[in-house]
Amino acid sequence: MAFFNGGSRALVEILTRSQSAERPMPVDHTFFEFGSVRYHVQASASDPENVYLSISTPSLSHEASPSTGLPEFTLQEARKMYHKFAEIVEPSKEGYALTLKLNFSGLTRPKDRAKAVRQVSLLQSVVLGSQLKHLLGSLGSSGATKLVYNHRDPFFVSRTPGKIKAIFPMRFRDDTDIAVATSFFQELQDAGNSYAKAPKCSWSAIPPPELRGESVQHLTTNGGFVSLDIFERHVKRKRAAKTAWILLNFQAYVKYHIKCTRNYIQSRMRKRQESLAEVIQNARLRGGDDKKKSQVRKKSKRRLFSLGKAKKLQKGFRAVIDGIKRLRLRIRVKALDRFRRCFVVPKLATKKHNYLRLGA
Repeated sequence: MAFFNGGSRALVEILTRSQSAERPMPVDHTFFEFGSVRYHVQASASDPENVYLSISTPSLSHEASPSTGLPEFTLQEARKMYHKFAEIVEPSKEGYALTLKLNFSGLTRPKDRAKAVRQVSLLQSVVLGSQLKHLLGSLGSSGATKLVYNHRDPFFVSRTPGKIKAIFPMRFRDDTDIAVATSFFQELQDAGNSYAKAPKCSWSAIPPPELRGESVQHLTTNGGFVSLDIFERHVKRKRAAKTAWILLNFQAYVKYHIKCTRNYIQSRMRKRQESLAEVIQNARLRGGDDKKKSQVRKKSKRRLFSLGKAKKLQKGFRAVIDGIKRLRLRIRVKALDRFRRCFVVPKLATKKHNYLRLGA
């Protein structure tokens, strides 16, 4: 979020390392930020207390800064903010718009040095914020002024009676970002109209009347135009610098918000898809278990049916055997007993036959 609060992380790291070193060490770093801002940090081992910081940043418009160096109001703003531990070197180093001579030896407490380093990291916001603050205070009553903080996304400011209007042409690369941005702009417009202290916000798909006469190249957008009404109280005293930096980073913040919202929606959709896939998989597994259970039930029913049928056959077979046994019983006749008493019937010699029992 350093891009939105105006601080340079690389600058904080370099200055902190040079101040916390036990032995004096030479420093010579050149680095770029945001594509168009260039820094140069230099310090010699013989004079480690003095650190020379140079910055080169493009001006917001041809009216905000002359062709050579920075305007006087920007230099005054820098002197006011860094007078305790820095001074402006004139002329600045070749190829740079501003050079500061930093000396933190007067700051004995580590807390004060850390605070000073953070203030130095805000140098770009001081330069650009002072330019925009001066431009907002000197706007004419007719026409709009184009400002170029990012060459891809210029924006316009114009003055109307009692207020200043900032107009941002919004451009997006993806169709998904356009859909999310449209919803976001509608919410932003409702929020701006519901709070009295918040600037009024409006959004339209066509250029507003303040941009009549501008080139078609700057008015070609796929996300419409967002307009913010800035009142006089927003550009007075300490609020002016904060308002200027918010306007400079409004487009970047909107795109950052859209990307975060899009990633959040996609992550929620992926989680929902995974949960639905898990439910379907569990349903399939349960369906397979039900099939297995039904197959087991069918098999058990078949076995029970076969066992019942076998028992019935066994009962019938036993009944037949019992009937045969009954037929083989000796039939008793009453008259035959009397005949046996009267006559003695000799026993006949009978030959005993041994029968071999066949296996069943």
